Amino acid sequence: MTYTPPTWATLAAAAFVILTLVLSLYLLFEHLSAYKNPEEQKFLIGVILMVPTYGVESFVSLVYPSISVYLEILRDCYESFAMYCFGRYLVACLGGEEGTIAFLEREGRSNTKTPLLEHSSEKGTIKHVFPMNLFLKPWKIGGWVYHVIKIGIVQYMMIKSLTSILAVVLENFGVYCEGDFNFKCGYPYMAVVLNFSQTWALYCLIQFYTVTKDELVHIKPLAKFLMFKSIVFLTWWQGVGIALLSAFDLFRSPVAQGLQFKSSVQDFIICIEMAIASVIHLYVFTAKPYELMGDRYPGSVSVLGDYASVDCPLDPDEVRDSERPTKLRLPQPDLEDQDPKMGMTIKESVRDVFVGGGGYVTWHNSLALNTTYIQTKTIYMYVCTYTLMGK
Repeated sequence: MTYTPPTWATLAAAAFVILTLVLSLYLLFEHLSAYKNPEEQKFLIGVILMVPTYGVESFVSLVYPSISVYLEILRDCYESFAMYCFGRYLVACLGGEEGTIAFLEREGRSNTKTPLLEHSSEKGTIKHVFPMNLFLKPWKIGGWVYHVIKIGIVQYMMIKSLTSILAVVLENFGVYCEGDFNFKCGYPYMAVVLNFSQTWALYCLIQFYTVTKDELVHIKPLAKFLMFKSIVFLTWWQGVGIALLSAFDLFRSPVAQGLQFKSSVQDFIICIEMAIASVIHLYVFTAKPYELMGDRYPGSVSVLGDYASVDCPLDPDEVRDSERPTKLRLPQPDLEDQDPKMGMTIKESVRDVFVGGGGYVTWHNSLALNTTYIQTKTIYMYVCTYTLMGK
């Protein structure tokens, strides 16, 4: 007999999913309208789309429970992609992979900083808490730690995807038994493997947050970590908890009795949770910081067009330089290496600074250099114009 969920459950879940879609799409369009930092926002968008993906999948699984196992593979694969996006977003906020490794190397050389987490990290070393300290030695903060954390996250992505595919195969043979802790089925074994994998990935994320929380303070990392981990990890453990309660015949609420299937209970709860998550996303992953940013290259100046407008011969140096990408960075000066008697921190020539030679420009010198460059260019154009008029 084909199972049909109660009408009240279908209508309530549909209302929550519609709210999830509306709010998630609104937040998505907010980011697209202020798409000024692609290196960060392209990964942030991947994280934002996880909420409507979970909501839609859970609603369809609720209405058609017979295909829920097949739909879960899509949700699990996107969950792996979302975890990749979240990790890459944090790395992008630290200046990319090279910038992240350089930051960790600096942290590892630091001997005077306040511990990043009380009794767990001091003098550039991560000390593990119980029971992890029984199996792991303290980690020296540096590039090695970054690769350990990266592998810890990637392994969960791979295991999650593989177990999802394996679940479909076992379901076709009738030996998966989702939510049933029958040791003749595949579900309990896969649940144990996934729990260990998730626990290690979660531990790696916590360690990464512990080390980088001060550097990422401008993006309010704690709220983002908690929000993402609650969606990815708590939803899985919630499903395991529902299965355990049902196995011991402790799940006797009217909702559970009406929905009959354990997976349907989980799907109905996720529909509600994703609506709540979409509201929280508006504040945690807001697009306002990007709306306040200026254009990516606010100081770009047309070079070749100025000469064409007065029919001047082109300066070969300017033609070559205009083909080079503009790179302008405004770092904080290194007070340890800088001579206090020196007022400038520019090691390159003026020309290297302006044509993108990889130099550094400080705020107190950029205005003077910019004025000099514009004056030189103006004089050259006047000479060209006077020569042509003379001819």
